[in-house]
Order: sequence, then structure tokens, then C-alpha cells
Amino acid sequence: MIIENGLIRTLDPSLPTARALAIAGDRIVGGVGVHEWALPTPERVDLRGRCVVPGFVDSHVHFLSWSLAQTMLRLDGCADLRELTARVARAAQHLKPGEWLVGRGWREDDWPEGQSAHRGHLDGVSPENPVALVARDGHSLWLNSAALADAESEIGRIGDVVERSIDGAPTGVLREHAAWAFRDRFIQLPDSQVREAMRKGLRLANARGVTAIHDQDGSRGILPHWQGLKESRLLSARVWQSLPISDLEGLAALGLRSGFGDDLLRLGHLKVFMDGALASGTANLIDAGGVELTSRAELEELARSAASAGWPLSIHAIGDQANRDALDALEATQDAWRPGGLRPRIEHAQLLHPADIPRFAELDVACSVQFSHAPSDQAIADAQWAERLDGAYAYGSLAASGALLANGSDAPVEELDPLAGIYAGSTRTLDERPPWRPSEALTALQALQATTSGPAWLEHAERTRGHLTPGALADLVVLSGDPLESGLNTAPVEVVATMLGGRWVHQPPPWD
Repeated sequence: MIIENGLIRTLDPSLPTARALAIAGDRIVGGVGVHEWALPTPERVDLRGRCVVPGFVDSHVHFLSWSLAQTMLRLDGCADLRELTARVARAAQHLKPGEWLVGRGWREDDWPEGQSAHRGHLDGVSPENPVALVARDGHSLWLNSAALADAESEIGRIGDVVERSIDGAPTGVLREHAAWAFRDRFIQLPDSQVREAMRKGLRLANARGVTAIHDQDGSRGILPHWQGLKESRLLSARVWQSLPISDLEGLAALGLRSGFGDDLLRLGHLKVFMDGALASGTANLIDAGGVELTSRAELEELARSAASAGWPLSIHAIGDQANRDALDALEATQDAWRPGGLRPRIEHAQLLHPADIPRFAELDVACSVQFSHAPSDQAIADAQWAERLDGAYAYGSLAASGALLANGSDAPVEELDPLAGIYAGSTRTLDERPPWRPSEALTALQALQATTSGPAWLEHAERTRGHLTPGALADLVVLSGDPLESGLNTAPVEVVATMLGGRWVHQPPPWD
């Protein structure tokens, strides 16, 4: 196949652009004038001036949660409690007796001062049916009394953070492990429904140019679902799979190491949580407290144990104290993880002390961040971190220091949409508001690299992915225009087609 008559952005510094691309099987074999004339009667695809870039990688997505969220009651954008309860009331009218109502997307910071989540608000619109509403950041769960009744005998031992009223009664809000434990215990769907939701999710991801994901839902038992989709030939994106740190002992006993699998599905890293999240008020801050889920000393021990078993760590850290503790632990354990060529990563890195920004590059610790979080969290960060903003969502400073950036969506917290992330990274806005902290903007090229070659490096796949050069896998996206020319005053670029390993997985040509 020859793809021609357009702009090919190879992301290879030695030849950054080409006029055409030749593909044989699942590989790129060259550009015009190199190998393509040796191909037997090649198919020719006319780009008609469109642009081609390497396939997008979402380096941090909760794919099961995001796929299932497409089937839930959407609560994003509720301006106050009245709007939220009205949506719940409308959905509750169609429930059968005993049927659960599950929603997602609420955020208390979006509501007027004085309004807060409480089971009583949900009881008023759904007194009989259990209601469970997942917060936008995924770190809180809001239940009505009927849902709490199902867990009455376990509520005391489910949680790390179970909010209670003055009289000691649960308010209905569970946070962090409390929320996740309740979800995994009481809110379950049959495997057939889960895999159908994931299949639809893959199709939507492909339509947005995604050819690979770093999945963060290992603790939710997603791996068998990936395997089922792969066996059914329905897996249309490459998966680098996380697993919870609690699995380490079992993995070590089996002799399984990071990288086990094939080009479509591999075991990737072990996930550790240092703290909570901004919107839930559980980020761990220097001199201001928060929720500490893993201490520095505990992380050092985990890093050494993981390294001896051949596993890199993926470390969730939001607050500046959590990030400092993570960096301190990784620095103290370099003798364990460096010799094995492991590539540790810190997820989110949303708030950093300015003194810690250069440490990522110095330690070769990757920043797995989400460019869309900056404009999305702007109002909350301004309110809660007003005295600490010098290190908030500091993507430009991190890039200038030489740190490797890998961009993801954190879907369903944000929408799985790499082009939106690239735009947010380079403009620091996603709506009509002016750019937020524009000094931390990236160039469009840096944002694109963070969504292609950066994540490939974390997978040890930098030789075959993240660029469009001979020998690389033919994972690519056809775009309506050049993403490096898209900015605040230009028309948005759109995905036209997506190819995985030489096979069109979204909208094959012709396109006119």
C-alpha cells in the first residue's frame, strides 16, 4: 500500500516530513523512491492534502471504567444539586424494583457554596432503588440510603474514608479505597455486558485515532476481558496493562515479568497509590496534610521488591508531598531498578514543589500526565492551591528540564480524546476561557510527541512505534489537517481514519 499526496509527519528528527508512505503487511517499508516500487501492484491511497501522524497512545486510561461509563447516567456539568437530583429523578422513573441506578461525573466544586453531597438528597428522588454515583475523579462514591443498607454490615470495614455526620451516621459519601471496595463488591455486571461495553469503547477509541492504551484498570479484573476480546479478534488497539501492587507476590511466584505478552497485549507495570485527588480533597500536600495511602518508606520497600521481580512502578501522586515522597523513594532505590532497565513513572504529577521539577529528568522518571486536566481543573486548583500554583500542571517546565512526558486522558475523568489533549497541552485551554498559566504551554510538537513516542518509550517499544519510519509498525492516524498548525485561532483538526498494524480499524478509504 502507498499512502501519498499529503503531509506525513514521521516524528523522526532526521526526516521529519515526507510526501508519501509505503506499507507492506504490518510494517512501514519506506517513503516514495525507497522500497515501494518493489511491492507487487501496490494499492494507492490518495490523501488529497490530508496529514498522517503516528497512532495516538492514551498513556493513562481506565478503560473498563470509561467503557462502562458510556452506559451510566451522565452527571457532568451539573451546576448545582437541583440539576443533579433532577437527572437522577428522571432516570429513577424507569427502574424496576430493586434495580440499581449508577451514575458518574458529579463534582461538588462545580456547585454553589454550601451545597454538598448527602444521601438525603438522593433519598428524596429514589427512596427505594439503590443509587450509586461515582465522582468525576473516580475517588468518591455517593450512595443513597437504599444502597448503604446493602452494605450496612460491612460499611465499617470497607473504608479508609467514610464520611459521617455529627451523629456518627454515614452521609453516603465514601472516598478512596472505601469507594472502590464498595464498587467492586456491590456494583457488578455480567461478563457479556462488560465485554460488549469494551468492544464499543474500542471502536470509539479507534475513531479518535487511538492505536494503543496504557490501561490503569488492572485492579478491576480487566485482563480476562482483554484476553477474551483478543481471542475473538476484536482487540483493535495495543494494550500495556497495569496490575495492582498487591499482585506482586503472585506474579513473582509465577516468574512473570513486565513485558510478558505479544504486540497486542502485554503486562506493563505495577500501580501504587501515594494519595487521593484534588477534587475529593484527598491530595497529600506539603505542610497541609491530606490522605497518605502509601508512605515514602513503604514505597521504597515496594520499589525494591518490584525491581527484583522485574516490574516497573506506576505511582499515582497528585499533591506536592506525594510527588516528593515518590521521587525520594525512587532516588533511594536506583540501585535496585536501574540495572534492570526498568522505566518507572509517576502518574498525574499535578502539583509539584518547584524544587522537585528538575528531579524527574535527573532520575529518568517519566511524567505520565494528562494535558486536559489543566484547563478542566483550573477553577478548583485556583481555589484550593492558590499559594502553590508555581508547580501546578507544570508541563512546560517539566519538558524544559528534559523530563519525558507521556500524555493520557485519565478517562473517564476526562474524555478519551487525544486531539483534545494535544490542543490543551499547547494552548492551555479547552473552552472560551483564556489560556490558564500559559507559561506552562508546550509546543504542538511536544504535545504530539507526548501522545505518540513518549508512551512508546515507556513500553520499550521506541524502535517500532511512535514514528513512521522503515521497520516500524504501521500504526497511524489520518487527520483532516496538520496538528502542528492547529491553535487558538485555527479550525480544529479531526480524525479521518485509523490504521493498526497495516489494517484500517476506523473508516478505511476512500474518504470523499
